[in-house]
Amino acid sequence: MNNIITNVNNFSHVDICQVVYSHDGGPFLVWTLVVQLVLCGSGVYATDVTKNCKLLTESASEREVLNRLEPLAHKNFTAVTNNGTESYTYVFQLCGDVGGIQGAGVVQFETKKMESKPTVIGMYNATQAVGGSDWVILFYRNGESYDGHCSKEMRKAMIMISCNRGISSDQMKVVLEVRQRTQDCFYLFELDSSAVCPALESHLSTGSIILIIGFCLLSVYLLGGFIYQRLIVGAKGMEQFPNYAFWLEVGNMTADGCDFVCRSQNREEAPAYRGVATEPLEEEPEERDDYLLPM
Repeated sequence: MNNIITNVNNFSHVDICQVVYSHDGGPFLVWTLVVQLVLCGSGVYATDVTKNCKLLTESASEREVLNRLEPLAHKNFTAVTNNGTESYTYVFQLCGDVGGIQGAGVVQFETKKMESKPTVIGMYNATQAVGGSDWVILFYRNGESYDGHCSKEMRKAMIMISCNRGISSDQMKVVLEVRQRTQDCFYLFELDSSAVCPALESHLSTGSIILIIGFCLLSVYLLGGFIYQRLIVGAKGMEQFPNYAFWLEVGNMTADGCDFVCRSQNREEAPAYRGVATEPLEEEPEERDDYLLPM
């Protein structure tokens, strides 16, 4: 654990979704606000949120781990713990100011006195992030000093974020507070989220994707053709089928091809079925036997 804590990085604070004001005011300011809100809501600036966290020692690996937590940005996560008659509420935010306190990443409130001044457990300007394939541990250090525990060292928060695809909303809970030591005391929180889950591999083959694309194109062609023929051309019945004459000719040619290739019988007609000549038959001369009759 001590080896992990020593590898912490730093970086400067970046304001997200700043509003640009115009000296003239008027419509320019209105449109600027609209554009800013749309961009913020669509997540255009989302990739800058984790840059607010300062790592004590900048490293590409820890920065990559932090970037995996982008879906958790702009959210407050709350957990409540009861210890006898005492009840405390903890609030965590990823690289953001909790309760309006500059630099506070995790704070503690007395549940019965929420309006009282909170205790800062950890600051996001002293952050460390380590992670695996489906988990991330986030460290916020440099909180307020203990009054009488842990040699009055500064408080520290550890947020263990685990993959859980089956939950509808991210949930945080307090696991324990270690303060019966002379040093290295900490608060441990657990957060279940789908943000750290690895991407699922697609089970569709190349052939399946081609078939799906082809089916979609065919559907668009048929639907668009029917609408055009019906509403624009005014066709009725089978004439509504797009390119009806073309496909009819294709069908006839296909049938002729199948008849030519697949017919097994002799294509010549039997003599008994030959047609009768259309030319008139010559009349045979009438035999007269009048000379045989007696006069």
